Amino acid sequence: MDLIFILLGAIFVNNFVLSQFLGICPFLGVSKKVETAAGMGIAVIFVITLASAATWLAYKFILVPLKLEYLYNIAFILIIASLVQLVEMFIKKSSPSLYQALGVYLPLITTNCAVLGVAVNNMNNGLDFISSVVSGIGAAAGFALAIVLFAGIRERLERCNIPKAFQGFPITLITAGLMAIAFLGFSGMSMS
Repeated sequence: MDLIFILLGAIFVNNFVLSQFLGICPFLGVSKKVETAAGMGIAVIFVITLASAATWLAYKFILVPLKLEYLYNIAFILIIASLVQLVEMFIKKSSPSLYQALGVYLPLITTNCAVLGVAVNNMNNGLDFISSVVSGIGAAAGFALAIVLFAGIRERLERCNIPKAFQGFPITLITAGLMAIAFLGFSGMSMS
């Protein structure tokens, strides 16, 4: 039952994009089309899930026994960068059109603070291996949900008559803010 609470909490209550404001760069940059946003969401799900597992293992079985816990940021970034390279090579080979559509934002997953944020949160919260992986899946699913919903709204806004002062980035930021407020409604959910 605790794993379900961790999963749902990471998706809705503690959504990394809309309540903790991590991962904003790809959220704003890759959300113009639903297909591209979905591709980015899948890539982030893969990277965050694997990063949650790999960073937990590295911290528990390498850094702690060697008393090098203070190097966790460097170790986590190296692990995340390696995973992103694997995802990038896979997408380039399997879906060249998605690779082109994601452009510079795919390698930017390496520096996406949401990926590192999940790994650090898992470590700081003292989660065990399974809980860390579930937390990673939930955080990544929350990111994917947010970016796909946002892309859907942005596609609809393209067909709307928006005042000139709000066209482009201003309406994008207003929409993101309204989505964050909507997700804030989940913070009242009791997880006990």
